[in-house]
Amino acid sequence: MGREIAVQCENLVKIYKKRDIEVLALQGLDLTIESGEVMAVIGNSGSGKSTLLNMIGGLDRPSAGKLFVHGKNLFEMTDGELAAYKRTTVGFVWQNNARNLLPYLTAAENVMMPMQLMPKAAAKQARAKELLEMVGLSGKAKSRLSQLSGGEQQRVAIAIALANAPKVLLADEPTGSVDTKTAAFIMDAFREVNRTLNTSVVIVTHDRQAAKMVNRVIMIRDGKTSSEMIAAPRPEGHVFDIEDKEAAHEEFAVLDRAGRVQIPPEMLEKLDVKNNRVKMELEDGRLVITAAGK
Repeated sequence: MGREIAVQCENLVKIYKKRDIEVLALQGLDLTIESGEVMAVIGNSGSGKSTLLNMIGGLDRPSAGKLFVHGKNLFEMTDGELAAYKRTTVGFVWQNNARNLLPYLTAAENVMMPMQLMPKAAAKQARAKELLEMVGLSGKAKSRLSQLSGGEQQRVAIAIALANAPKVLLADEPTGSVDTKTAAFIMDAFREVNRTLNTSVVIVTHDRQAAKMVNRVIMIRDGKTSSEMIAAPRPEGHVFDIEDKEAAHEEFAVLDRAGRVQIPPEMLEKLDVKNNRVKMELEDGRLVITAAGK
C-alpha cells in the first residue's frame, strides 16, 4: 500500500474578480502531496503558487475542481467546519513576522497563544518548551522579539504554527527576507519538525537555493503544475548544503489528466516556434518535438 495522501488537487481552478475583470489564478492544477512529505512550490510572481497555498490553508475557497486535505473536502465545508479545519489541520508560517508574532510577548508566550483550548497552564508551558527546543530555540523562551534575530523570529513562527499539532504545515516565502546562512537554519527547522512529528511541510518560495534542501520541488507556471524536480538518491545521513551550487534535482515535465504538457518558454524559443504549431514524433521510444515546417 502507498503512503497516505495529505493533499489532493484535481483540476483546481481559482478565479478572482476585480471590478469587471476576471483573473484566472489557477487553471486546472493537479497535485498530490503525500503525508509526511517535505516539498517546495516554486514559480514566478503571479504563477499561482501563493493562491495554491491559500486554497490548501482554507484562507480562500476554490472556484472549481477538487481539493482534499487528509480526506477533508474543502468544497463541502461549512464556515464552522472551515474554522475548525484552519485551527486543527493546517498551520501557517508567513514571510512577514508581523503576521506571525506579537512583539510585546516572549517567545514562549507567543507559542502558547494558539493553545487557548488547552485547559492547564502547565501543559501549555510544556508544549511551548518542547516546540522551541524542536526549532533550536530552547535558550530563547523568555526573550522578546526585539532580542531575537530575523531567523530566530521565523523559527518562533514555526513553533507557533505547530502549537495545535496540525497535520500540514504551510510556509509562504519563509526565507524571503533572510541571508543564505539563516535560510539554511530555517530549512533545517522544517526538516526537524518533519522528522520528529511526521508533519507534512509545503514551502512556497522564490529561493531556488532553499528549494534544493527538500526532496521534491513543484514548478507552477500560469496556474498549472508544469514540472517536477526530484532529488537524486542520497546516502543515509546526508547533510543538505544550501550553498551547494551543483544541480541536486532531476527535472521532469508533468502531464495533466488530459495528457497535456507545458513546454518552457526558453525551449520554445530555441525551437523557433512561430505559429503555435509543433510536430511530435516517436523515435526509438522518445517523444521528439520540432517546429512545424522543419
